[in-house]
Amino acid sequence: MPNLAPSDTARPTLTHCPYCALQCGMGLTVDGGRVEVVERAEFPVNRGALCGKGRTAPALLDRAARLTEPLVRDPETGELAPASWDEALGVIAGRLRGTRDEYGADAVAVFGGGGLTNEKAYALGKFARVVLGTSQIDYNGRFCMSSAAAAGRKAFGVDRGLPFPLEDIPRTGCVILVGSNLAETMPPALRYFTELRENGGTLIVIDPRRTKTAEQADLHLAPRPGTDLALALGMLHLVVTQGRTDEAFIAGRTSGWEGARPAVMAHWPELVERITGVPVPQLRRAVEMFCAPENAMVLTARGPEQQAKGTDTVGAWINLCLATGRAGRPLSGYGCLTGQGNGQGGREHGQKADQLPGYRDLADPAARAHVAEVWGVAPESLPRPGRSAYELLDALGGDIKSLVLMASNPVVSAPRAAHVEQRLRSLDFLAVADVVLSETAALADVVLPVTQWAEETGTLTNLEGRVLLRRRAVTAPSGVRSDLDVLSELAARLGVEKGFPTDPEEVFEELRRASAGGAADYSGITYRRLAEEDGVFWPCPENGETVTLDLTDGAVSGGGTDPEPATAPGARHPGTPRLFLDRFATPDGRARFAAVTHRPAAEETDAEYPVVLTTGRVLAQYQSGAQTRRVPELNAAAPGPFVQLHPRLADRIGVGEGDPVAVVSRRGRAVAPARITTGIRADTVFMPFHWAGEGRANTLTNPALDPTSRMPEFKVCAVPRDPPAHQPDQGLPP
Repeated sequence: MPNLAPSDTARPTLTHCPYCALQCGMGLTVDGGRVEVVERAEFPVNRGALCGKGRTAPALLDRAARLTEPLVRDPETGELAPASWDEALGVIAGRLRGTRDEYGADAVAVFGGGGLTNEKAYALGKFARVVLGTSQIDYNGRFCMSSAAAAGRKAFGVDRGLPFPLEDIPRTGCVILVGSNLAETMPPALRYFTELRENGGTLIVIDPRRTKTAEQADLHLAPRPGTDLALALGMLHLVVTQGRTDEAFIAGRTSGWEGARPAVMAHWPELVERITGVPVPQLRRAVEMFCAPENAMVLTARGPEQQAKGTDTVGAWINLCLATGRAGRPLSGYGCLTGQGNGQGGREHGQKADQLPGYRDLADPAARAHVAEVWGVAPESLPRPGRSAYELLDALGGDIKSLVLMASNPVVSAPRAAHVEQRLRSLDFLAVADVVLSETAALADVVLPVTQWAEETGTLTNLEGRVLLRRRAVTAPSGVRSDLDVLSELAARLGVEKGFPTDPEEVFEELRRASAGGAADYSGITYRRLAEEDGVFWPCPENGETVTLDLTDGAVSGGGTDPEPATAPGARHPGTPRLFLDRFATPDGRARFAAVTHRPAAEETDAEYPVVLTTGRVLAQYQSGAQTRRVPELNAAAPGPFVQLHPRLADRIGVGEGDPVAVVSRRGRAVAPARITTGIRADTVFMPFHWAGEGRANTLTNPALDPTSRMPEFKVCAVPRDPPAHQPDQGLPP
């Protein structure tokens, strides 16, 4: 079991859950070597509430559940065997150096994760560009909210998951929730929507399944997967024809309506009904509910975003907000419900292929000059933007020969996963740093055991843009090091002995300077402020305060002085909970309409493949399941994959509840027990994506990419309906 860190044992260590983007506040106590989660009722995001994943998170700290020593693959036996840190790091440095020398810097790639702290994401991006000199870096957050980010930047000039705090949701008049089952993916957030309805507001849920979230809605629309863009255009068509547009807002605070309007008018209600399957009366009711109150919001999640037209789809929902004046004012606007724990901060600070710290554009000369100065390198030495996540994975074993991977499990989480697994196997060299021996780590030549949430200090940025301080509560087992230690040691072995500190606060101080003046400006945020204020919303420019927080005993130390009151001239910036109230972050301050029109999914159904497969999460598991599948309580609640299908489809193929169902796409085959319910469209099947093996849903999914965000089309995949006579198991094969 973990050991207690040097701290005051009489009070809990205040920290945050290791899972989703809510980053719920919790306390950790240690009693006789046992770590317990205690309520942190004062933290504003979750107000003490936790889901089962958060409550059971200490189970991951047990030595039996995780890696505790480096592993190196024995060239004679082909098996992973324990090794010293010196040997493991030496192998990695030697192989990376050899690859660079023989094939060039871009033959080495780096793949990161949306669960890394801001400090680790920042250091990883710097390591790739300064030490390795490679352009080939991206992260699994590309599979999260990249389409929403791209649409947000186009419309508003900046991307932050929610441009307002969660506390605003209960006070608005109506929320349209598109493609989110937050009752299972982030349960503590459901209370905000419950309070919305208690306050007289209404909730519209758009999802092809009648999920636990949809059951809470005043109106549930169940479109065919892949048709959310047409649905948004159809609703806006009704807004226009009913005279519900806010002409003053359009004229005063937006641009581009003239270009967007023709596509809107081409999507009349009856056409939209044929495309989506949503009846016209339901469309009209949704428009009435959204437009009747003074304020309203649209929130999207992976449903509309994980499509090959996800950026345009989100753009259409933003158009609905802009045309009705539901943006840039209190209690109204568009927002995205980020999924991964640090999906927001993870891309803001440099592990995304095209971005530098502070949400700077890697192709922008001014951005390159600023960050290069902080890093002490020449701007021209920084590589240009590289491949996006799936494109990088697809190139493995080709012109990419070696890969360093941190905190990701693409063998389970990537689309067309069997192909990605084959590409990983084709590498000359693979090094993985992770907490557990995931399916991807099991393929590596070297595996490094690294610290996890309760064993390390660092910052994360939740879905509201609230930067939070995660505190170390326990000491990691001997043999385990932090990712910052790994990057520092590898940098030194590869000839860069300075610039990669192992202290997270020191890294954050550099991150502050690198982000200064950028869209995601953290320069006015310090560890002390985060400890005192329950987080700070970015952007938060610098004010000159220089204090540090000693996390071993909670005391504040440093050379600075106490900041002046917030009302005094030169006072520290308070942070920005609500964006766009005065102007949008575009050059002219106006929000931009997106000129978008509906188009088919990358893989439409046909006579041979007439059913749509869509994927998602379940309550007791998280992402690839690499961590949650090691927690007995969570495994008992969700022990394995399943295929959810409508009774009419089940009757057609002759399966009953619990029978094995084979689902086949043009990319592969998966088998899982049937779960029959009327809560799904009869032309749609659903599989959760948390498992490897024969039930791996991502064996089937389509890697077709959005042209802007490079998001794969996870949510729409054509599969057959009728089993052939020779097929031994019941199912949906070709």
